[in-house]
Amino acid sequence: MYIVLYTIKIIPKQEESFIEAWKGLTALIYKHEGSLGSRLHKKDELNFFAYAQWPDKNTFNNAGGNLPEEANLFREKMKLSCEKFEVLEKFEMIEDLLKQQQSE
Repeated sequence: MYIVLYTIKIIPKQEESFIEAWKGLTALIYKHEGSLGSRLHKKDELNFFAYAQWPDKNTFNNAGGNLPEEANLFREKMKLSCEKFEVLEKFEMIEDLLKQQQSE
């Protein structure tokens, strides 16, 4: 598994807009590009941390060409709601000991 870590700083009063766009774009990347999804974490009022999971580095590196036009709307909304959105690191995962969620 391949992991990409992001740091995000939101423009004040744009949290809801950012989260809505992040969820929409993440869903499209999951559906059309083969990602395994992403998690978003809040550090404080304006600072967030996210990580995306991919089956492998090659899938991540080749992603982007299969997204529908709707993805651009989510990207623009994210851009307008963020002061900073950058990749911190990229890693190969070697062990996964997180408990798997139970389906309801």
